[in-house]
Amino acid sequence: MDKSYVYIWEFRVAAESRPEFERQYGPEGGWVRLFRRAEGYIDTLFLIDHADPGRYITIDRWKSEEDYMAFHAEFSEEYVRLDTECEHLTITETFIGAFYE
Repeated sequence: MDKSYVYIWEFRVAAESRPEFERQYGPEGGWVRLFRRAEGYIDTLFLIDHADPGRYITIDRWKSEEDYMAFHAEFSEEYVRLDTECEHLTITETFIGAFYE
């Protein structure tokens, strides 16, 4: 049986961009809506740093790495479009890593 596949991102967001960032990356935002269209998506944890409210962590969970790769193959155009639309919302985006749970 495949292990769940998890990847983690850290974002730094300016104060004026936080409301829109939270709308796009939060539990009902554009990213989650896109992921939900794919087979194998489990959920996204959306975390706001208590000590630094401009720092966010997202943890995206998939049933398998294969499901995640299939999502990217099937929805690559929508992914790039949404990424381009959201690019101005962040100061930095750092890929923390991919993990199995």
